[in-house]
Amino acid sequence: MADRSSIEWTDATWNVVTGCSRVSRGCENCWAEREAARRLRNHPSRQGLTDRNGRWTGKARFNEQWLDRPLRWRKPRKIFVAASGDLFHEDIPNHWLDRIFEVMALADIHVFQVLTKRPSRARKYLAGGARDRILPKVSRCFNAHGMAAREWPLSNVWIGTSVEDQPTADERLAALRQIEAAVLWVSIEPLLGPVEIDEHLGDLDWVVVGGESGPGARSMDPSWARSLRNQCICARVPFFFKQWGGITSKAGGCELDGRQWRQMPGEGPCAS
Repeated sequence: MADRSSIEWTDATWNVVTGCSRVSRGCENCWAEREAARRLRNHPSRQGLTDRNGRWTGKARFNEQWLDRPLRWRKPRKIFVAASGDLFHEDIPNHWLDRIFEVMALADIHVFQVLTKRPSRARKYLAGGARDRILPKVSRCFNAHGMAAREWPLSNVWIGTSVEDQPTADERLAALRQIEAAVLWVSIEPLLGPVEIDEHLGDLDWVVVGGESGPGARSMDPSWARSLRNQCICARVPFFFKQWGGITSKAGGCELDGRQWRQMPGEGPCAS
């Protein structure tokens, strides 16, 4: 939980839920799992969420003490939701999600960046009555203060999915494209192989690409990142190059072909 973040595409993290489980090879060097198993293993928000081998147990925790934190932040921020877990993990019940979405609706000065490896669960939740449960409560609060009622989908909530290779891109982007959201985005990090997303770009508002970092980082071929950048240029979709990763020839850098690519949604299309 931090009011500042070193993640280049966000300003703050909101770990209102923590805990997860591995679902694909992109999870093998999960930094959040490593933190929960080591540095934060005795922290109340992480304690017991990893096993003796340092892996997620598959349990999630609702950190209710942090639920209202975005409402206390007066300066507008981009907020990464559940950076140390997955908001749509199967162990997180809908009534937790309802309370979290209520806060995101109320804290409309902020942009909430949701990133999940479970877009099918996100689609099911968002299409399964969430609007009818959340908006009446939020609208009553807004009306009581003379403010306009909120609309659905929430204009300040971005829904994204994380992929790492062609199979995960094919599966998760197909599910993501069925979600109604103000911004649909994809984080292709760690990029572990060549990925073609041309068929999905017409429905995406933002693409983030990065290599793997940290201990045991797997290498990213520069041609994989260039290909994704070029696909975004052709489709006129904003492209954000986050990092090369830990053991590539450009370790620690964030330039691609001599320039930084730091486009955000709404800043115009990716241009060469």
